[in-house]
Amino acid sequence: MQLDFTARELTIKLVYYGPALSGKTTNLQALHAASSPEATGRLMTLETRDDRTLFFDLLPLTFSSEKGLSVRLKVFTVPGQVIHASTRRLVLQGADGVVFVADSREAETEHNAESFRDLRENLKQNGLSTKQLPLVLQFNKRDLPSVRTEAELTDMAAQGKEPVYLAVATKGHGVVDTFVGLLHLTWQTLDMRHGFTEKFGFESSAFFADVLGKLNDPRTLPEVLNSRVGRRGLRKEVAQ
Repeated sequence: MQLDFTARELTIKLVYYGPALSGKTTNLQALHAASSPEATGRLMTLETRDDRTLFFDLLPLTFSSEKGLSVRLKVFTVPGQVIHASTRRLVLQGADGVVFVADSREAETEHNAESFRDLRENLKQNGLSTKQLPLVLQFNKRDLPSVRTEAELTDMAAQGKEPVYLAVATKGHGVVDTFVGLLHLTWQTLDMRHGFTEKFGFESSAFFADVLGKLNDPRTLPEVLNSRVGRRGLRKEVAQ
């Protein structure tokens, strides 16, 4: 989080993390496509031969409170390939919230677990942990064969604290839900720590209504949050 008192601008950084080709970049592309043109900046993607995203994608959305505090949201992805560990660690610096994008296919279970362990280690290197940083989980690629069943994910969700969302990012399904779910959890955490509502007269309900409007989503915040599977701890899967 960055707060510029002179410009009266709060910048919140959200990061999409996960194994290679799990759908991180596709999530941001779909999120950008769903956004009103006047509400977004240029979507920047650097591609390499080894991974679809080398550094980051950027999606600015802005909102101003009654007392003139402007909120800017920056969304990044990280490269999933093992060789880009240092880049992932760099992108995680200053992160306020993380989406872990997992591949729903049973065959990708170990890759998901390896990537989650990598997330924990890189957060540790940045003085953070999954216990203190807002985190949501997305199980992507639900349209492919041999995926974990929804019943299985629901059962696993009940065992942990992280909100879980299902998605088919290539079709835009679950993309807004995951993003808004993370933003809501992140805002609650930041507001509790820094008192933005009290200090700047920030109305969170108006903020989220504005965000959903700019994402061209007619639903209310409760409707979006209710779309999640539940709560689960990927840590249990990692430990197995």
